[in-house]
Amino acid sequence: MKNKNNIKLKYNSGNVISQEVHKIGIIALGSHRENHGTALPIDTDSKIAATVALNVSIKTGATFLGIFYGATEYDYVKHGIHLDKDELIDDQIIPQLKNIRDMLDIKTVIIVNGHGGNNQIIDSLKYIADETQLQIIFNNSIIENEGPHACTGELSMGKVLGIIDDTMIEEHTNFDLNPEVGMVGLKEARENEPLIDEEAQIVEAEGIMIDEELGLNLLNKAQEDIIDVIKRLI
Repeated sequence: MKNKNNIKLKYNSGNVISQEVHKIGIIALGSHRENHGTALPIDTDSKIAATVALNVSIKTGATFLGIFYGATEYDYVKHGIHLDKDELIDDQIIPQLKNIRDMLDIKTVIIVNGHGGNNQIIDSLKYIADETQLQIIFNNSIIENEGPHACTGELSMGKVLGIIDDTMIEEHTNFDLNPEVGMVGLKEARENEPLIDEEAQIVEAEGIMIDEELGLNLLNKAQEDIIDVIKRLI
C-alpha cells in the first residue's frame, strides 16, 4: 500500500501480538439466507462466523475484513438461497480479495467458514490464491465441531450470542414445519449423503438441547484454532 502523504502508521499500537499481524486478514464466510428452524435466524451461519472472526481480530490484532455476502450449497440440500460454487468464487470471493489486497496491503487471508456447503470451495483454494496473489487459509473449526444443522451445537452457540428465540424451541423441533432441522425432513439430502442421514437419525432418536457451556466451548475452540494459525504465521 503506497502512502501518498508519507504518514507513518503506528502498527505497534493497540492490542496486537506483532506489527506483522496487520498483514494477516480474517474474513467470515457464512450463509445469509438459509432456514434454521424457528428458533434460529436465517443468517445464523453468518452471525456465528463473523463473531468468531471479529473476536480473533480483537485478540490478535489481525485485520478484520468483515464477511463475504455469498455462499454456496450442495445441489441436493435445499433449505436456502445460495450461489453456484463458481459464481461464488469468481464473482464474489476473488474480486473482494483483490480489493482487500490492494487497499490494505494484506498478504494472507484466513477464511472463517460457518456453513457446510461452502466446503465445496476447498478444492479451489489454490485457484483463488493464484488469482489473488494471496496466501489463503480456510478454517473449518466451526463446521467440524457444531454437529447437525440447526441442532444442539448451533442452538447452544446461538444462545451464547443472544440470537435465538427461546420461546420457539418446542416448535423448532417440529420436523414437519422445519424439515431443515437436523435435515430430518430433507429427503434428497439424506438419500445423497450418508453422513446427513446418520446425523438425522440421531436427531430423530435423541432430540436436541441448548447447552450454553457447550456453545461457549465451541466458540472458544474455533477462536483458539485460528489464533494458533495466526501465531504460526508470524
